[in-house]
Amino acid sequence: MSLHAQDDPALRAAQEDRLREVWKPPSGWFFRWTDVNNNRIGVWYTLTAFGFMLFAGVLALIMRTQLAVPDNDLVSANTFNQLFTLHGSMMMFLFAVPMFEAVSIILLPQLLGARDLPFPRLSAFGYWSFLLGGVFVGGSIFFNAAPDGGWFMYPPLTTRTDLSGLGADIWMLGLSFIEVSSVAAAVELIVGVLKCRPPGMRLNLMPLYAWYILVVAVMILFAFPPLIAGDLLFEMERLLGWPFFDAAKGGDPLLWQHLFWIFGHPEVYIVFLPSIALFAMLIPTFAQRHLLGYPWIVLAAVGTAFLSFGLWVHHMFATGLPKISLAFFSAASEAVAIPTGVQIFAFIATLWAGKVKWSTPLLYASGSLAIFVIGGLTGVMVAIAPFDWQAHDTYFVVAHLHYVLIGGTLLPLFGGLYYYWPLITGKKLSDRLGRTAFWIMFVGVNLTFFPMHLSGLEGMPRRVFTYPADLNIGWLNLASTAGSYLFATGVLVLVLDLALSPTRRKAPRNPWNAGTLEWLAHPDDEDWGIRSVPLIESRYPIWDQKDFVKKVDEGRFFLPDAEEGRRETIITSVLDAKPVSVIRLGTPSVKPMITAVALGAVFILTTYHLYMLAAVSGVVTLACVLWWLWDTAEIPEKPAKPIGHGMTMPLYIAGPAAPGWWAMFITMMADATAFSGLVFGYYFYWTIHPDFGAGFDGPGASGPLVALGLSLASWAATVAARELNHRRLVTLARVALVAGAAAALASIVAALGSLDGLDPKANVYPAIVWVLIIWTAVHAGVGIVMQLYTLARSLAGRMTPTHDADLRNITVYQHFFALTALVTYLTVGLFPEAGL
Repeated sequence: MSLHAQDDPALRAAQEDRLREVWKPPSGWFFRWTDVNNNRIGVWYTLTAFGFMLFAGVLALIMRTQLAVPDNDLVSANTFNQLFTLHGSMMMFLFAVPMFEAVSIILLPQLLGARDLPFPRLSAFGYWSFLLGGVFVGGSIFFNAAPDGGWFMYPPLTTRTDLSGLGADIWMLGLSFIEVSSVAAAVELIVGVLKCRPPGMRLNLMPLYAWYILVVAVMILFAFPPLIAGDLLFEMERLLGWPFFDAAKGGDPLLWQHLFWIFGHPEVYIVFLPSIALFAMLIPTFAQRHLLGYPWIVLAAVGTAFLSFGLWVHHMFATGLPKISLAFFSAASEAVAIPTGVQIFAFIATLWAGKVKWSTPLLYASGSLAIFVIGGLTGVMVAIAPFDWQAHDTYFVVAHLHYVLIGGTLLPLFGGLYYYWPLITGKKLSDRLGRTAFWIMFVGVNLTFFPMHLSGLEGMPRRVFTYPADLNIGWLNLASTAGSYLFATGVLVLVLDLALSPTRRKAPRNPWNAGTLEWLAHPDDEDWGIRSVPLIESRYPIWDQKDFVKKVDEGRFFLPDAEEGRRETIITSVLDAKPVSVIRLGTPSVKPMITAVALGAVFILTTYHLYMLAAVSGVVTLACVLWWLWDTAEIPEKPAKPIGHGMTMPLYIAGPAAPGWWAMFITMMADATAFSGLVFGYYFYWTIHPDFGAGFDGPGASGPLVALGLSLASWAATVAARELNHRRLVTLARVALVAGAAAALASIVAALGSLDGLDPKANVYPAIVWVLIIWTAVHAGVGIVMQLYTLARSLAGRMTPTHDADLRNITVYQHFFALTALVTYLTVGLFPEAGL
């Protein structure tokens, strides 16, 4: 349909009614909970993460009350341990990361001029996983079962069941479940940024918020999986007695620290960069000019991400590492300040060069930068090993951490809340209450945490529930406690402002006069979003493109109608955003919620050692996933449709141009990173133990090499099936899929057979061999399910030589499985051979 037809007002009104009907979920309370519209899911996500933050803040207030005076007995030592463990865990795992994902799920579709992100049901699955895991972990404190080993859970105190109770399992398995939701959100965000940009929005025209989210989501793929690998080893030691961290049997508790901080330090930047991204959006608005140094900011964000993975050991300076390691990681820790400084100076220069309109959001941005800079300066101090040796595990580090996180994450989020609230609700928050809340919080932050620098230098250790009066630091702790209550008062004022928001009148459209796409939204818009997907020629199209808003509203760009009655958006190429196809988005469904509940049951039942029920839940989870996937990659009723301006786009694509292929590739990158954490563990033990494997026969070479050959045969059969199906040799392709599944099954038998005689409880060598082989065997099993699923799709007529996305996607999985098998079986079979 030509867009020139949009000149008819009656036709435009009819088409808007059609879009509204298509995008609105069916009526009824049930469908409100099964909706998968990203705007609605994002709001639920945000409110839930905000609620967890408030709960964790209450825990902090109880801690500060306990520490207000010396020798206090308000709470016991055990309760205090649960409080600080749960406070840190909830702030990092249940607020900071989920909050940025929640905000991104809301903002990205509108920033990219898309009707939605490509996998709205995946976003819904991530939300339900997050909610269930968060309630499970956070609620444990009401049953005196909360984890008490710190948010870092260092072994061996936490792996010994006689020293730590059920709380360690709740922490480990509950947060592992939450990490699944984080990886799911990362997949959604990466594919959304790369494949759902509007036509013309090349990479160098993307809003900086999209760049930041792309960088952070990629960081999640490389930061979270090593912790998942560590969680696996941790729980196998606790539940099965395999000695990965038991020094008496060849293990080493330092392996946990490496795996944890490979995750833990990049996570600081994972939660910092999205907040800086909010600055990148609101500063140009209030300076009323383009942001200066766009390419340098992008490079700085990428550089920050890259360097953040090279300085995790600065958390381990006191563990007795070689001096060369101390020097390298100290230098990397100081170098990361350079790209951070580039970003901050670019923001300051933009404000300097513009005509600044001071506002409540900009006040939060300016104040948070000031607080963050103080935290950054103390960060440079603790990056110097000799100083770190003195300040390590004291309240100086607590002060540094909170200056960075509150200045770099919390206050920027509050600023973004005041900036984007009209976009989400159509109503502005109160400037008077907002400024009052800011100044109360600003004073409260400094009164709380600045004295901690002094108390730390005076020798007050972290994680103690009381202290003697003769340390003469009672007045510093009392000041910190008073500051914490002052800060809480500021948060309470902000919450009051949010509560009063529904009573206020509607704000005008684009009340800040911003130039980016998200402000195309109208206060009275329905959930389907913008009227038509625009053509982009500038980074600030509302400012730079003539009659841009009017043309969007009149449907003069792309995909203005919902002719077939489906939820649709445009898929574009990665580099230059040329239209590739039209994607049909998921509709409201209970499947993501049921799948999340089933998967959550696996983790929760395992926590209580109900292994048979956990196995049943695992089978139910697999059935739910297959049920969910069966209706995806549907064959459309016609091959293509017009999208406007004389362009016609296909309704079905497969391979590297398709979002599903990218989702599989990105997911497997996360899987490969987790696997690399396990392999790192194997070679870590070999490095620190010259006699690694001595006294054990090992699996030998024959069994692993046979398993490797069969695994590669399964991979080759899948690749052959893809090519045969593409050449319309469908029967041969089906035979190849069956052969591939049979070869994978045989590889599992050969691999597990090589473990005969190896006792994983005796020493870390057989234990790590067991883990690597089981990991690979499980992946072979998942590959079998995929091959048989694809075979079933072919037999049911849901996959054809033309519509072969399923087969192309599982081939991507097989590539990574082949690499996993190659590394595993060569490692355990040939290097090092037992006794060498």
